[in-house]
Amino acid sequence: MAPSTQARDKLREICRIAARVFYEKGYDGASMQDIANAVHLTKAGLYHHVGSKDRLLYEIMNYGMDILDETVLENVKSIRDPREKLRQTIIGHINLIVRARDREITVILHENRSLKGALRKKINARKRAYIEFLEELIAKVQERAGGRILISPRVAAFALLGTINWLYQWYDVEGPIKEDQLANDYVDLFLRGLLGTTTTTAKA
Repeated sequence: MAPSTQARDKLREICRIAARVFYEKGYDGASMQDIANAVHLTKAGLYHHVGSKDRLLYEIMNYGMDILDETVLENVKSIRDPREKLRQTIIGHINLIVRARDREITVILHENRSLKGALRKKINARKRAYIEFLEELIAKVQERAGGRILISPRVAAFALLGTINWLYQWYDVEGPIKEDQLANDYVDLFLRGLLGTTTTTAKA
């Protein structure tokens, strides 16, 4: 394994563990010593890998966006039908939010305002790219449905993100609502509002 790969894997391990510390204590409440203890490094060793607390938060958020790219966007890029592509994007994003093993995304939701300056601009640029992807995809779905615009693609994109991203506040994976049912209900609810029709499956 090349050193660069080892360094990346170590950084991702630190990010996964530190994200949980930030999630539990908040960015301001968590110290670098807390994180060093959690990742079994000395404080100096932690600083060697991440440089600063701000940089660590940035790396967690950046890794969270990497996960979004790898587990959601990568899986839908070859889908040609816009509605099916949107459906799979919604399902993938829901899976990302509700799964327990990665808290990086919830840190992004909780601590976005804690990141300052150039690092915040970099993360916001990645977020904007995802929003623009959703806008363009929603517009294509509307166009394929006959161009009937009940809601602007931009408003629809932000409404969709707000609805999905709030799941971490209330959804219980051990509760009565199963994830498949949740995803299908969200797809159906969103497409009802977007197109004025019920559809959870792609049509030719």
